[in-house]
Amino acid sequence: MKKVLIAIDYNPNSQEVAEKGHSLAKTMGAEVCLIHVMAQVAHYGMRYPTFMGYEGYDAGSVDINVANEMREVTKNYLETAANHLNDPGITTHLTEGDAANAILDYAKQWNADLIVIGTHSHSVLEKLFMGTVASKILEKTTIPVYVVPVKKDNT
Repeated sequence: MKKVLIAIDYNPNSQEVAEKGHSLAKTMGAEVCLIHVMAQVAHYGMRYPTFMGYEGYDAGSVDINVANEMREVTKNYLETAANHLNDPGITTHLTEGDAANAILDYAKQWNADLIVIGTHSHSVLEKLFMGTVASKILEKTTIPVYVVPVKKDNT
């Protein structure tokens, strides 16, 4: 395995995912890329006709640069996470959209040999209605996945 893609989000448990994924990659002598997927924020700035009683936002009260600012904040987060791992060879990738699909798409594009993801403790209802990124990736992947269980210890 030569390329390991590590998916991180803003959850503090991402530190454990990044560190364990990086350690595994270094054991294999593999290249590492940290990926973070932003929810698509650009469409919130679109001016649509009224629908479901919603008339849209007041352009004067919304900063139209929010999406760009969020991208910059996220780029900084990825760079900081990469620096934390103290490995100058780490690359980062920021993308937008559905997290599972975006991770799988980039994994194929980057020719990843392994995807590292974490699992979070979610409520049963949340899992039932929304699923989880991890389960969606496991359902659709053709690339091996290393899952890091990150749950709060309730003992």
